[in-house]
Amino acid sequence: MKRLNSQLQQDGAPLELILLIRTLLAGCKEISFRVSQGALAGVLGSTLSENVQGETQKKLDVISNHILKDTLRESGYVKAISSEEEDDVVPCNPEGKYLVSFDPLDGSSNTEINSLIGTIFSITHAPQWMEPDDPSAFLQPGTQMVAAGYVLYGPSTMLALTTGRGTHIYTLDKTHGGFLLTHPNIEVPAQTSEFSINASNQRHWEPSMQAYIADLLAGKEGPREKDYNMRWVAAMVGDIHRLLCRGGIFMYPFDNRDPSKPGKLRLLYEANPMAFLMEQAGGKAETGEGRILEVMPEEIHQRVPCIIGSSEEVDVCVSYAKKA
Repeated sequence: MKRLNSQLQQDGAPLELILLIRTLLAGCKEISFRVSQGALAGVLGSTLSENVQGETQKKLDVISNHILKDTLRESGYVKAISSEEEDDVVPCNPEGKYLVSFDPLDGSSNTEINSLIGTIFSITHAPQWMEPDDPSAFLQPGTQMVAAGYVLYGPSTMLALTTGRGTHIYTLDKTHGGFLLTHPNIEVPAQTSEFSINASNQRHWEPSMQAYIADLLAGKEGPREKDYNMRWVAAMVGDIHRLLCRGGIFMYPFDNRDPSKPGKLRLLYEANPMAFLMEQAGGKAETGEGRILEVMPEEIHQRVPCIIGSSEEVDVCVSYAKKA
C-alpha cells in the first residue's frame, strides 16, 4: 500500500506542507493512543472549566488541544493557530508560512460511551504582512484552504485528507506508526437513501427543513417515493466518514433559538474542512443559502448551518428552501 508521503508528493503538495501535515499527524497519533487508553489513563470525564463556546470541556478536549498546540508551535512551519478550545489565536513562528485551524476532539462526549470521536483540521497560507497574533489572518473563505482533513479514532485510526487533488482515506498501521493509503480518490454517490440529523431539534427548524424531513420520513408513500434510513453518530467526524464511504446527507440546519448563532457547527474548525473533503469527493456542502466554502468569515468562532453529502440529495434539500 502507498504511504502518505508518496501520495502527497504525487498530488503535488509542496515539501513544507508535507512536513507540516506529518507534524500535525504526529500529534494525532499521540491523541489516538490517549483515547485508546480510556479510563486506564484517567482521561475520561469533564473538567471544571468551559471553552469559549460556553461548553463544558472534557479532559480529553484539553489534553488533545495541548498536544496539537505544542506540536504545531514547535514545528516552525506555522505562523498561528486557531482552535475551538482557545479564546484567541495562538501565535507561533512569525516566519511560518501556514495557518492551522482545528477542533482537537470532535464528539468528545462520546468518550464516555467508547464511541467515535476525531480531530478535524484545515490549513491555509498565512498572510506574511500580518502579525502572528492577528485573528483577521484567519478570516479567509474556505476556497483558500490548501489542505483539510480529519483523523477518526475508532476501531482503527483513519485519516481522510485532501490537498485539492481528490479525497483519500488512510489507515494507521500501528506496527510501524505510519498512515497507509487504503481508499484512494473517494467518490461519494450522487444519490442516497440515508440521512443524518439531530431530530430532537425539529421544532426549531425553519418550515422548509421540517417539510423536507417530513417527506423523507413519509418513505415510499410520500413524494420522494422511496424509504430512507436515519443514522446519527453525534460526532461530525463519524457522520461525515460514513458519507464519504457510502453516501448520504448530513444536516445541522439553521434554527430559530438564537439569531446570533445561525448554526451549531463552527465554520473554521468543522464546516470548512468537511466541505473541502466532501467537494473533492464529488459531493456538495451548502449552508442553505450558498456554498459553505464561499462564506467569508467574520470572526474565528463563527457558526454556520450545514447541509453536506451526496450531490443530488443536497440539491433537493436546498430546493425546499427556494420553494418556500
